[in-house]
Amino acid sequence: MRDSLKQLEAESIFVLREVAAQFERPILLFSGGKDSILMAWLARKAFWPARSPFPLVHIDTGHNFPETIEFRDRLVEEYGATLHVGSVQASIDAGRVKEEEGPNPSRNGLQTVTLLDTIAELGADCALGGGRRDEEKARAKERFFSHRNRFGEWDPKNQRPELWNLFNGRRNPGEHFRAFPLSNWTELDVWRYIEREQVPMPSLYFSHRRRVVRREGVLLAESEFNRLLPGESWEELTVRFRTIGDATCTGATESVASDLGEIIAEVAAIRTTERGGRSDDRRSEAAMEDRKKQGYF
Repeated sequence: MRDSLKQLEAESIFVLREVAAQFERPILLFSGGKDSILMAWLARKAFWPARSPFPLVHIDTGHNFPETIEFRDRLVEEYGATLHVGSVQASIDAGRVKEEEGPNPSRNGLQTVTLLDTIAELGADCALGGGRRDEEKARAKERFFSHRNRFGEWDPKNQRPELWNLFNGRRNPGEHFRAFPLSNWTELDVWRYIEREQVPMPSLYFSHRRRVVRREGVLLAESEFNRLLPGESWEELTVRFRTIGDATCTGATESVASDLGEIIAEVAAIRTTERGGRSDDRRSEAAMEDRKKQGYF
C-alpha cells in the first residue's frame, strides 16, 4: 500500500509540474473539499521550498457550509497562497445567470458561468481540478489534460491521446485546459494518503450531530438555504459528509466514523460512490456530463 501511494503521489506531482511547465497562467480550483485540499498539499510538495505557482480559485455559490469557508481561509493563510473568489451571487446580480425558481433553489448548476467568467478575467490558460475517475461515469472519460474550446465546452468524443505520459497542452487563442492530477486516485487512496501525511481536513468529514431532513433519499443539512417542504420535519442524526459542496444539494451520510482510521474502514466497506449523496447528480442520468460539456468543473 505504501508503494501504491508513492506511485500515485509521484504521478500527481509529475502532472502538476507539467502544468507549470506548459502553461503561463495556471490556476488551482479550490472548493474546500478533500480532493482540492489534497491537490494543494501535493502542489506545495511539488515545488518546495518555493511556493506553489498556482493561485487558488474558489467559485463561491453563496450556499457554503460555514466550516468550509473557515477552513479555506486558514489554509490560505498557512500556505501563503493567493486566493481569488468568483461569486455566483455577483453573476446573478449582473444578470449573467438566473436563480432557479421554486423552493430551495440550488446554485450548483450556476457555477459554470461564474467559473468561465473567472477564468477569462484571470486570463488563465489551465485550471487544475481535483476530479477523479472513480467518482462518476462522466469523469471517468476525462484525460489528465482536458481541452476546452473558446466557449469553455468539453467534447468527450474528441480528446487528445495521452501515451507514455506525454501531455499535449497546445491550444488556440481563447481556448484553455482543465488538468486533473488526481485522475487515478480512488476515494480510499485519498483517505489513506491523508492519514499517512496527516493532512488537515474540515470537521464536516468526521461524524457529528446535525439536524437534517430526508428528501428523495438524500439527507440535507439544516441551514438558512434549506427550508422544509410540506410534510417534512428536521431530525437530529449522527452524520458526516463524504463530499463537500453547495449546502442545498450536498447530502450527509449516517456514520459514526470520527477519525481517519474509522473513515478508511467505512470507505473500504461501502458500495456507493461518494457522489451518491449529491441531489444535483440525480436530476438525470447524464446530469454531470451535460454540465461538463457546457464548461462545468
